[in-house]
Amino acid sequence: MNVWPKAITAAERARRIVRWLGLVLLLSAVAGCSVKKFGINKLGDALAGGGATFASDDDPDLVMAALPFSLKLIESLLTESPRHKALLLAACSGFAQYSYAFVVQEADEKEDSDLAAAEALRARAKRLYLRALGYGLRGLELKHADFVRALRADPKATVRIAQRPDVPLLYWTAVAWGGAISIAKDDPALVADQVIVEALIDRALELDADFERGAIHGFLINYEMARQGVQGDASARARVHFEQALRLSDGQLASPLVGFAEAVCVQKQDRKEFQSVLRRAVAIDPDAHPDWRLQNLVAQRRARWLLGRMDELFLGGDPNQ
Repeated sequence: MNVWPKAITAAERARRIVRWLGLVLLLSAVAGCSVKKFGINKLGDALAGGGATFASDDDPDLVMAALPFSLKLIESLLTESPRHKALLLAACSGFAQYSYAFVVQEADEKEDSDLAAAEALRARAKRLYLRALGYGLRGLELKHADFVRALRADPKATVRIAQRPDVPLLYWTAVAWGGAISIAKDDPALVADQVIVEALIDRALELDADFERGAIHGFLINYEMARQGVQGDASARARVHFEQALRLSDGQLASPLVGFAEAVCVQKQDRKEFQSVLRRAVAIDPDAHPDWRLQNLVAQRRARWLLGRMDELFLGGDPNQ
């Protein structure tokens, strides 16, 4: 949905968005409804395609401060153009990523020193995940009428109608829903939706196992450890996804390493592998792949935080540490 080539600079991207915003404001004042909506949709295309500007940033704190404005602007445009699929996807993925990368991480870091603040942050993270979920479901319903009602009635049968172009929305909707569930342990109704998350992510994997250089496999590293009603070793299934995620990203993404350490190594109490994979994550050069720079910096921050908590996460010390 980009309205410009990917190779343009972030500054040029920003200038074009400002020009589109000026056009929309002008059309709002002097033009008819159809022309105004055309301008809004063009600005929506520009914003929805602008994620690379954030993805390559080297300052996570700056992005954390800037993202709320961008997300609220996307929401404002969706009020005017509620069926804009690219904006719905951008809202779903944007709120989910903001919640995980900044709100959940801050909550985890504060837990030991200020439990009340950590709980308030987790409550906020849940709300943001649910907001993301709403946009993801709206996006899926654009193409598949009555999708949400059918999904709740029979998740596995309903997701069969989804096709490869639906994979981004399937993935980000599952991420948002799964994120909310991971926080809402005291919400039985939400926890019961785990079967829906499973149906969404399994269908996404079936349709495009290589999506976003292993993103679905990265999600499943964590999910396999909680999957219900499946025989066999959960950690073995998670390891398969871990290896696929590393292969598809050429070992240059820190997030699969962090996810495996946290989900599998801690549960198996394998302190040595935990330390090894997190050190691999921290050793990745964020500048080697500019499109992954921000993602790697965020994951490396969590890796360092986890390495600092080894004595809390593992029983007994490691004399070889």
